[in-house]
Amino acid sequence: MKSPLCTGFESTVGMSRRGFLNSFGMGLGGIALGSLLQPGALPGAPTGRGVMGGPHFAPKAKRIIYLFQSGGPSQLDLFDPKPTLIEKHGTELPEAIRRGQRLTAMSGNQASLPLVGSPFKFAPRGQSGVEISDMLPHVSGIADDLCLIRSMHTEAINHDPGITLINTGSQIPGRPSLGAWASYGLGSANADMPAYIVLLSQGNGKNPGQPIFSRLWGSGILPSNHQGVLMRSGKNPLLYLKDPSGLNRPTRREMLDDLAALNEGSFARFGDPEIQTRIAQYEMAFRMQTAAPEIVDLSDEPESTFKLYGEDARRPGTYAYNCLLARRLAERDVRFVQLFHRGWDQHGSLVPHLTAQCKDTDQASAALVTDLEQRGLLEDTLVIWGGEFGRTSYSQGGLGNGRDHHGRCFSIWMAGGGIKRGGVHGATDEYCYNIVKDPVHINDMNATILHCMGIDHERFTFKFQGLNTRLTGVEEAHAIKQILISKQSIT
Repeated sequence: MKSPLCTGFESTVGMSRRGFLNSFGMGLGGIALGSLLQPGALPGAPTGRGVMGGPHFAPKAKRIIYLFQSGGPSQLDLFDPKPTLIEKHGTELPEAIRRGQRLTAMSGNQASLPLVGSPFKFAPRGQSGVEISDMLPHVSGIADDLCLIRSMHTEAINHDPGITLINTGSQIPGRPSLGAWASYGLGSANADMPAYIVLLSQGNGKNPGQPIFSRLWGSGILPSNHQGVLMRSGKNPLLYLKDPSGLNRPTRREMLDDLAALNEGSFARFGDPEIQTRIAQYEMAFRMQTAAPEIVDLSDEPESTFKLYGEDARRPGTYAYNCLLARRLAERDVRFVQLFHRGWDQHGSLVPHLTAQCKDTDQASAALVTDLEQRGLLEDTLVIWGGEFGRTSYSQGGLGNGRDHHGRCFSIWMAGGGIKRGGVHGATDEYCYNIVKDPVHINDMNATILHCMGIDHERFTFKFQGLNTRLTGVEEAHAIKQILISKQSIT
């Protein structure tokens, strides 16, 4: 007696691979077409619950806003005061502190590595007393909302591997970005917008800043519909969304239906899952034609908003404008919003360039946290501020001219979304060169971000070339439980 599960498979004997896909692809094609009527029904679809079907445990953060500061902000001029460097200004970096660490080619051939104390003043801020530089008066005003991590570290010492590592978990290009992982696992709560949106801005600290590559928000080995979508400034925030003159919505709908039918035929023949992705992306674009322009229309924002964020928030393409846009996207439940702001690479002219960069970012960064708090969104929105590494305590070039890259210790801050407020995690030595307490690797930080979203990073994998690939790599990584509001165990 034949099992009913085998019904229909007898005829596959001797069938070619193409014939097999053609026979059984139609059933899969029907599923794909049905998914267009119910966004998120397919595994890997850009909307709905994502492939996980829901988080591993109750999340604290429903959405992420990542304020990425490209170039390496100087931790010892902004967040990690070191009186010893002021006392020893101009003296040589002790070999006992350097410990033979490799240096970049930009300062590795210097005859001397003179220590440079920060020219900026620090003071305790808020009730928590966290010391923050005078260069950041607005961020200082929200000190009690922040968790400052002073013990970040990375093995990368140059920009490209550094920025690739912190955004994808690997120094080698081609891996999925953090936002793509979030989209893949959890999907989007807004059927009319992608789960992952990217915004770019250029600061005045160093112009032009380090290059920003689209692979930093790419999907890598994941289905391509999970890559970040770059939103531009201006009236047409997304490329190719505006219909040509004379094309109305019903006609566009008919065109997409015909195009979907052609793609379904291709999928039936070849079974390539990227064809499903293509169909889903066309449908997403159709819905975004209505949703995206409304998001970038700031005419409904009161004057108090621009007073909070600063006048730059009126100018499309600025960091302040993008911070305001990030809040508007968060209000519409976009899962992951990432701002890339260039200009933090102060190899020379430290004082004027760092001053200009802080002026670009300080008010708007603080305003975003305050705005989310006032709207009741900070509790379930995790905000992250930081770059790919820090800067050296010794001078590059002439004494006090600039600072080179430094990955052995640097600072970031986090706020909202399940993170404890008003505290400091980790500590560096008196030279701001090595970590002496509670080191946090980039993989630990990414594990923490996933934890806030209800994801166990060790169980969140994608099968690729026979391996269960994950964002946090194969090395041991841990969510930083000390900074979490809830120490809920992962089940």
